[in-house]
Amino acid sequence: MAKVLAPEDVRAGDYVAVLHVVFELPSFLWCGDISAARIDEPVRIPFMPSQGGVPLRVCSVCLPFILVKTPSGALRNLDVRRHHLARLDRTYARIVWKACKKSRVKRTLV
Repeated sequence: MAKVLAPEDVRAGDYVAVLHVVFELPSFLWCGDISAARIDEPVRIPFMPSQGGVPLRVCSVCLPFILVKTPSGALRNLDVRRHHLARLDRTYARIVWKACKKSRVKRTLV
């Protein structure tokens, strides 16, 4: 089972996945009930990304930022104030990591 991580619990070498991303919009752009939001306070909207279960390997941590590597080898910078993460089981993460790499190689050969 994946364990939800507090930002201070993220360590280099961990396999993590993005659970959801929080977007902030100015409250004056909000189409909902305007009276519920203060004009100077942003409206926070959680979003579940389609690639949420893909394991990412943590390369380096400098809170609030972390550098992660994707199975394709790309590096991404994540802000843990915006990206909520879960630590993945190491065995599961390695199996998915290898499967993602193999499917990428097959796509490039075709």
